[in-house]
Amino acid sequence: MTAYSTAVGGLATDITLPDGDGPFPAVVIRTPYDRARHRPEARGWARRGFAAVVQDVRGRHASAGEWQPYAHETADGTAAVRWIRRQPWSDGRLVAAGASYAAHCALVLALDAPSDARPDAVIAAVPALGPADTAREASGVERLLARAGWWAAHGDRRDSDETALDKALAEDPGLLAHLPLTALPERLGRPLPSWAGLWRHHARGRLVARAAHAATPLLAVGGHHDHFADETDALWRAWKGPSARLLLGPWGHALTSAPGPDAGPAHRLDLGELYVRWARWALTGGLAPGRHGALALGGADLWLPAGAEGAPRTLRTRLVHGSAFTADPARPVRSDDLTVPADGPADRCLLLTPPLPRPLDLVGPAAVRLRATAHTPSADWAARLVALTPEGTAERLAAGIVRRSGPAGRASEFTVGLGRLARRIGAGTRLRLEISGHHFPAHARNPHTGDDPVTAVRTAVSRREVDPAAVALTLHVLPHRPAPTDPAQEILR
Repeated sequence: MTAYSTAVGGLATDITLPDGDGPFPAVVIRTPYDRARHRPEARGWARRGFAAVVQDVRGRHASAGEWQPYAHETADGTAAVRWIRRQPWSDGRLVAAGASYAAHCALVLALDAPSDARPDAVIAAVPALGPADTAREASGVERLLARAGWWAAHGDRRDSDETALDKALAEDPGLLAHLPLTALPERLGRPLPSWAGLWRHHARGRLVARAAHAATPLLAVGGHHDHFADETDALWRAWKGPSARLLLGPWGHALTSAPGPDAGPAHRLDLGELYVRWARWALTGGLAPGRHGALALGGADLWLPAGAEGAPRTLRTRLVHGSAFTADPARPVRSDDLTVPADGPADRCLLLTPPLPRPLDLVGPAAVRLRATAHTPSADWAARLVALTPEGTAERLAAGIVRRSGPAGRASEFTVGLGRLARRIGAGTRLRLEISGHHFPAHARNPHTGDDPVTAVRTAVSRREVDPAAVALTLHVLPHRPAPTDPAQEILR
């Protein structure tokens, strides 16, 4: 194995070559997270016959230039691919791979680069599809905590400090509650000129739309507990290349190193080995056409085919309290706390299902249909689904949030999507449904004044009413116990 470093267009680049004369297929990883962190991964690719090329993106770590997230990745990636294909150790075949922001770098090569710079296959893990896709829900509501953490750690700096937001919150627990949100850099104590510009991006879905024109195989990898799970699924469903594979496990953003509480032994996969095997098949044309893959059923220690989906079922709920409640930005319902206050004025509408008479396998989209009223012209409606087990534990299953504008005091009917579930729920479990006006700090608080939540400096209390008889919780339930599948077979078929 041979390893060396060079600069490609001013961008620091590490090359790790397999033993032997070559030429070799290549894998390219372009990252803002320090190419040095990928050296064990690069050696793993090289041991399996791939030339591994890892590059710091512009303005990060050892690469020259100014760091502007999402601005230069198509052009810089194009230059890197053309350089790789000119090297004597390259056989011309190339896989673009990456996780999170690095997955964005890989995807824009496949979807936006000139034909001579496009990779032959793409591995996109927990893909950060673009500024608007990462910063906002499909409903337009701002993803505050995740973006504040990323910008504090990586924004407008050459290196990274993964603990920057945690340290700032330890000093000031109310950090994210201060207004306006655009002043966050001042409270962090360092310049973040790109922070305010992030929130000017509203148009989501560009890469998903471009996936309809894809011409390469795709392996999309994600986690049910990752904040980009819906985007990963949407990318796979939209991909029109010769083949598309999806692997969704009971993991967080760090995938197998961040298992959720519903993960079991069968969900511990060697992702690196699976990536290599898939890449070989993709480069030799060995993958069957179409969309396939594997979906972990959390809480059941098994895998299902990625296209599995239950039949829609509306579950009966009863009102516990809060058909009328107050959404107050000064005391928002918190996304990081499942405790429901036992006293004081209601801050949410709380509903419960009866105990489940038998286990349910929930596979597919979840949604809540409401008839509700807000007494302010702008209002967010957050819905959270929590499993209450017979043993007395509470676990978050899903959450969703929408923003509604209209005449104050007028009732309307609307749906709050909760994303896609893949989870076995045990007999005796009750499902708790919470309807509130905030989901903070995961999402920015709606100030209820009609002002932009990012620039608002004042807030108002919003009175709410929910018609409990009109609440419809719809889940997709498998009609019978599923037969398990082998995720490797589904990915490599």
